[in-house]
Amino acid sequence: MTDTTVRPLPPASYRWIVLAFVSMSMMANYYVFDAMNPVGPFLEAQLGFTQAQIGLLDSAYNIAALLVLLAGGIIIDRAGTKRAMVAFGIVTALGGAVIAWSPGGHGGMLAGRFVLGLGAEPLIVAITTVLAKWFKGKELAFAMGLNLTLGRLGSVAADNSRNFAGSLFSGWQPPLVFAAAVSGLCIVAGVIYAVLERNAERRYALGRAGESDKFVLGDLLKFGRAYWWSVGLCVTFYSAVFPFRRFANIFFTDARGVSPETAAWLNGLLPLTAMIATPLFGLLADRIGRRALLMALGSALFMPTFWLLAHTTLPVYVPVAMLGIAFSLVPAVMWPNVAYIVDEKRLGTGLALMTLCQQVGWASMAWGLGHLNDAAGASAANPAGYQPGMWLLSGLSVLGLFFAWMLWRHERPTSGAPAA
Repeated sequence: MTDTTVRPLPPASYRWIVLAFVSMSMMANYYVFDAMNPVGPFLEAQLGFTQAQIGLLDSAYNIAALLVLLAGGIIIDRAGTKRAMVAFGIVTALGGAVIAWSPGGHGGMLAGRFVLGLGAEPLIVAITTVLAKWFKGKELAFAMGLNLTLGRLGSVAADNSRNFAGSLFSGWQPPLVFAAAVSGLCIVAGVIYAVLERNAERRYALGRAGESDKFVLGDLLKFGRAYWWSVGLCVTFYSAVFPFRRFANIFFTDARGVSPETAAWLNGLLPLTAMIATPLFGLLADRIGRRALLMALGSALFMPTFWLLAHTTLPVYVPVAMLGIAFSLVPAVMWPNVAYIVDEKRLGTGLALMTLCQQVGWASMAWGLGHLNDAAGASAANPAGYQPGMWLLSGLSVLGLFFAWMLWRHERPTSGAPAA
């Protein structure tokens, strides 16, 4: 017989428990990815990596993410979020282990970053889809913002690992071994979430997460202009931020003359600021709407930061703080906004496609920035060699402001409606 019992919605306490454990997975995911930041100087000094080779470590991650995002949505769609959380958590932890115990050559570390990309990026998309399944309406932006905050706690910890776990930094490998251990939390949190969802399916009426990130080529024609302006902003924003963070420790020590510990702290200020501000900006967006305007304001703050770092004697904390605020405001509004401008049944496709486009830009810029630094002879002896790379990032930030302005202009006629 068909069960016709009307089940209640999950209580708020249950939903926040779900948020806590998927955010634990996000935090471990971010930690293992960003653990490479403070290790960068060791890769140069001990393994002889060029900055282009360091950039290629991110490119390998991005290429893997591109490959798996095309198929990962189908996996999530057919296997469900429970199995996907566990499966991609296992692959993420495996990637962390391969990186840590690679032979020390560039090829071995590339392989590890490739495996990490196969797990980490679809895991992030799966987590985003989980949140869209459990949180609706005026809770969604806050829930996603809080998830990003807890995820960035992993980035802050990784960036500052040189300060709180200095004994590990006798060489390149011990910090990465520790990161591999942290990545095991992706598996633990995934298993716990699977248990929570299975239990909820028997007791509560759960929302649907749409097509769970299935990449459907025909759906490309169904997305409106607001979606594509959002994609443009996403690509340019992350293509500037993430490659800069990969080289920030080296840039701060070489071009600004700070100590390795201070450089690690400065790089960690970006996710630290985002930890505090992202959920607050999410609450603001939930309350006032005006999402396109908020994204434009964040992009305007973001635009001059790389130029200020490269060409002024302004205290380095000022542009870094500006980057941190923009790093909080833009993602806090941009990702939840997709849930408003894309039909729910195509939400998964929209998120997966946006993430895929982000990976294309990021992969190109990670290698491109390192190559520019090498070509210009960037080093502590030649700080000016970092300027071409900073010009590239500045150009991306200008383009990001253009996309944000176009999105705001597009949404102005309906700026009081939810989609704005």
